[in-house]
Amino acid sequence: MSIRNLDALFSPATIALIGASNRPGSVGAVLARNLFDAGFAGPILTVNPRERAIRSTLNYHSVSELPLAPDLAIIATPPDTVPGLIKELGEQGCRAAVVITAGFGEGERADGKALKQAMLEAARPYLMRIVGPNCLGILAPHRGINASFAHITPKKGDVAFVTQSGAVATAILDWASARGIGFSHVVSLGSMSDVDFGDMLDYLALDPHTRSILLYVEAVTEARKFLSAARMASRNKPVVVVKAGRSDAGAKAALSHTGALAGSDIVYDAAFRRAGMLRVHTLDELFQAAGTLATGIRVKGDRLAILTNGGGIGVLAVDELADMDGCLAELSETTLARLDTLLPKAWSHANPVDILGDAPGQRYAGALEALLDERNADAIFVMNCPAAVADSLDAAQAVVETLGSRRSPVLTCWLGEGAPAEARRLFAAKRIPSYETPEQAIRAFWHLSSYWRNQQTLMETPPAVSDAITTDQTRANAIIDSVIEDGRSVLTEPEATGILVAYGIPTVPAITVRTPEEAREASTKLGFPVVLKILSRDISHKSDVGGVQLNLASPNAVVQAAEDMLATVRRVAPGARIDGFNVQPMIRRSGAHELILGVAEDSVFGPVILFGQGGTAVEVIGDRVVGLPPLNPLLARDMIHATRVSRLLHGYRDRPAADIEAITLTLIKLSQLISDLDRVVELDINPLLADASGLIALDARIVVESERGQRRPLAIRPYPQHLEQNIEARNGQRYCLRPIRPEDEGALVDMFRHSSPADVRLRFFGAIRGLDHAFAARLTQIDYDREMAFVAMPPGKQDIVGVVRLSADPDKERAEFAIMVRSDMKGAGLGYRLMQQILDYARDTGIRQVFADVLRENHAMRQITEEFGFMAQPSDDGGDTLTVTLSL
Repeated sequence: MSIRNLDALFSPATIALIGASNRPGSVGAVLARNLFDAGFAGPILTVNPRERAIRSTLNYHSVSELPLAPDLAIIATPPDTVPGLIKELGEQGCRAAVVITAGFGEGERADGKALKQAMLEAARPYLMRIVGPNCLGILAPHRGINASFAHITPKKGDVAFVTQSGAVATAILDWASARGIGFSHVVSLGSMSDVDFGDMLDYLALDPHTRSILLYVEAVTEARKFLSAARMASRNKPVVVVKAGRSDAGAKAALSHTGALAGSDIVYDAAFRRAGMLRVHTLDELFQAAGTLATGIRVKGDRLAILTNGGGIGVLAVDELADMDGCLAELSETTLARLDTLLPKAWSHANPVDILGDAPGQRYAGALEALLDERNADAIFVMNCPAAVADSLDAAQAVVETLGSRRSPVLTCWLGEGAPAEARRLFAAKRIPSYETPEQAIRAFWHLSSYWRNQQTLMETPPAVSDAITTDQTRANAIIDSVIEDGRSVLTEPEATGILVAYGIPTVPAITVRTPEEAREASTKLGFPVVLKILSRDISHKSDVGGVQLNLASPNAVVQAAEDMLATVRRVAPGARIDGFNVQPMIRRSGAHELILGVAEDSVFGPVILFGQGGTAVEVIGDRVVGLPPLNPLLARDMIHATRVSRLLHGYRDRPAADIEAITLTLIKLSQLISDLDRVVELDINPLLADASGLIALDARIVVESERGQRRPLAIRPYPQHLEQNIEARNGQRYCLRPIRPEDEGALVDMFRHSSPADVRLRFFGAIRGLDHAFAARLTQIDYDREMAFVAMPPGKQDIVGVVRLSADPDKERAEFAIMVRSDMKGAGLGYRLMQQILDYARDTGIRQVFADVLRENHAMRQITEEFGFMAQPSDDGGDTLTVTLSL
């Protein structure tokens, strides 16, 4: 499930509280007080077998006595009663429940797990949604709902907060109340037996009351659903997340607290980054981010202008900005000249703009006005130190009046304790972000600019790479088949090298031999010096058992090394089967960098790709970054740049830069490999030598599963290459049909450019001059798990002449379709064929109903839908559109 029936949680007509109480201090009493006092407009029904009334309201002794079927039930009764109550409520028509009670498997208790399963099975026949168990409850201030035992009912606002921890929820409510910050929703998910982060992100992404979303995460349950929802939500509004359990000890604590497995923190970091979310590391940062986002300001860059009446605090701000890799804005000559006319001669004449300690409000106003017009600055940070010769409040009023009704990205910091109190209240009343220290303000700017940068990455159009990748999947699968038939899971080096070769990853040529004498002959053929490696299906890390000898310069040296190696391996690993040796030429690349590329399976997010500095000390160096497949060139380059070794790869002194493009392409090839070969669970290429002339893999290790489908699926569904095909329109014209790719943005824009204004209006219900980047990126960078778009192209060309699109709701029950054919290609039957294709796809993926809104004057589309059996009826708005629907 996803958002189905979540409206019953946050917009119910009737609420029932099961376990209400009059006993002071009890959870049932607090829940009743909060529910009745929050301002909910509908009936609130209470159930307690021993009370006649709850808070002077008639009480019912059982669920069966309720006079109305509640949309939402709040349950605070002993855990063994909950499954029966859920069944009884479901029979009455209840669509959602919040289970406050604990005791459902936290800390891996088997009896609690059985109870939780019984609860879910009781809810399933009625499609009833459950929040919890073991949660604080939910709050929806815009609907007057406080279905929690929190100590505060927050004011209405536009920030949503979703948390696994009730204690964190009460802490942020308390913090926000003191600062006048309101919420659209506060949701304590507890053990996430049903409703989870993915569900809430899907719901809040479309909620009109929510402008930003905050998450406190201990563990993610369904990775693909979470990432799909997070990517959609973060395209529409800021999503800020703090993840608990970053350390190994923290992860174990999270397990005992939530009953969910926590994946590696570095993988969570990669997932949050891939989804365009902003990650912070402490609750203090989360609180600060909440305050900053609540003001509604946004930035479109990372260049900061600083305005201050004190040089020292300006320097502190610059230092903090540098520590966070921020950028100090370079003021234009026009702005500097303008400031010269406004400020005393002793001003700093640079950024930070130091307007001196005696600066009155008028001076602040003039300088701020000049900086607001500076195109090289993406945000302005205004500071004030209390001084006997100037009024801090006067300066604050000048800032407020200068900004007026503009929502410009301006952050403020009035330092001190008593003197700035009135100024801070003034800023808070005008929703201007204000901070107590320069460090807090700079971090807030970093939050805003990081969110902007994540959005830019999320929307950036990658270049095409498909022509640069050639694969032989059949050969790779044949190697894996032979390994599994041999009863093994670890590939030998020649087998692992064979798979790399099948995916176009450069490797060292090698000759496999059985005896020391054969090794002598092979080394002579290859030329000296050579490398000798033990070949054993039972040894994966050869250097650990003395199974690698480098730089052997003569036939005799090879024989001696082989004999010594046999003796050492038999002593260190007496049970290992020895199949012979691998002989390779010694690769000499003076100045080449040793890198590591790898694939591992995360317990939550499935296969992940690792990149970093390699060599025998890879664990000690710890320079690594993780990414989620599938990768494109932009994502691969981001991974490279995130490592320390990337600074060396770009060259220094007389050492030339390594071939970054070759490294990027190899990461993409590895991503394709892991997408194609679902039996590969581990892969290490270490070292991968890289220099200006290219790269080469010196060693590889691969581990496979015996059966397909045993590995966790990729958290992000890769490009579905198997859907590529050739089609024929009604007039016999043939087209290449394939799923849309992000790099199709240019071709899609060109298709719109060659379509008539009338056809564009019929597709988008209004005049559109052209597709800007943001809109075009949204149409081409789709989530294949929830959306599909097929593009039709003439054979041998990259011109898009037709597009059909299907967008499913998060439940994947209903999907909206849209078709457009380039104006000069209409009338040939391509639209009909595209409709046929998308309906076949919808059936294959289990979608039950497809629909679309169609303008009444769009006679061509109406005719096609009639031919396919769609039912048409006037749209809800009663205007010039029809809604056409087809049940599959």
